[in-house]
Amino acid sequence: MTDKIRVGIVGYGNLGKGAEKAVGQNPDFELVKIFIGRDPNQLEAMKEYIGKIDFMLLCIGSSVDLPIHGPKVAELFNTVDTFDTHAKIPEYFAAMDEAAGRSDKLSMIATGWDPGLFSVLRVLMEAALPQGKSNTFWGWGVSQGHGEAIKRVPGVQIARSYTVPVESTLDKARGGDRQDFSVRQMHTRDCYVVLKEGADPEQVRQAIVSLPNYFEPYDTTVTFISMDTFENEHNKLPHGGFVIRSGSTGEGSDQLMEFQVRLASNPEFTASVMLSYCRAASRLYREGRRGAVTAFDVPVGYLTFKDMPELRKNIL
Repeated sequence: MTDKIRVGIVGYGNLGKGAEKAVGQNPDFELVKIFIGRDPNQLEAMKEYIGKIDFMLLCIGSSVDLPIHGPKVAELFNTVDTFDTHAKIPEYFAAMDEAAGRSDKLSMIATGWDPGLFSVLRVLMEAALPQGKSNTFWGWGVSQGHGEAIKRVPGVQIARSYTVPVESTLDKARGGDRQDFSVRQMHTRDCYVVLKEGADPEQVRQAIVSLPNYFEPYDTTVTFISMDTFENEHNKLPHGGFVIRSGSTGEGSDQLMEFQVRLASNPEFTASVMLSYCRAASRLYREGRRGAVTAFDVPVGYLTFKDMPELRKNIL
């Protein structure tokens, strides 16, 4: 590898564009090539860059694209991705571990802020307070995956889905309540939908609120709007969230830990975190690590461009 980490970007949606901007803000990275499409035939085009790209940033979707294309790219390049389907992380890890390990490559999976930063914070909080309860709240903000799910509903032209924490439950968690809250108690979903011409609003509404996993478990509202309203009022991608742990130490001393992010641009922040984990993955690779790894495998000092003496002097 060169002194700079040479990267390629696979996928040029919101996350890919965020990754391009993030590379420009990190002097130890160099952008070599953007692969816009998701066609598997692009693997042939990618082969021309073997030896010219150190890591591929996989900025494609978790629901369909990454499980199919991730292992194929991992046979050719070191990779970093933001796979975020929590329930399927073990099987995705196994697929990437096998592909990367077989090819003497390294694949850093499931980076970003959740999974990613929030995952690390949950471990740190549980380690500090082993007797306690953790809760994660997302929002207020745009859930891009939920918006994509709505767009698959017949009659929908385009949509935004906002995840909203239930304030009363959030207050309880912050107050040290350690009960097991249901998903319905913790979040609501607010959906803003532009209909295709001739679509039945009530049929679309019922199809959305009954979508399993996405909306059925939640109190969901659906508001139909014009394309002009969508473009003027729902053209941003904010998000945020909280990790809270309440616990006890010693002989009943109540302790509380909280971590929060408030994001004007979810994809730009996710891409920025992704790049920091690419830097860490580059260091792990140089040390001889191969196969798949996650945020749990990374020493925190590997995430920054600063060296250890500077960290010890100015931050420790």
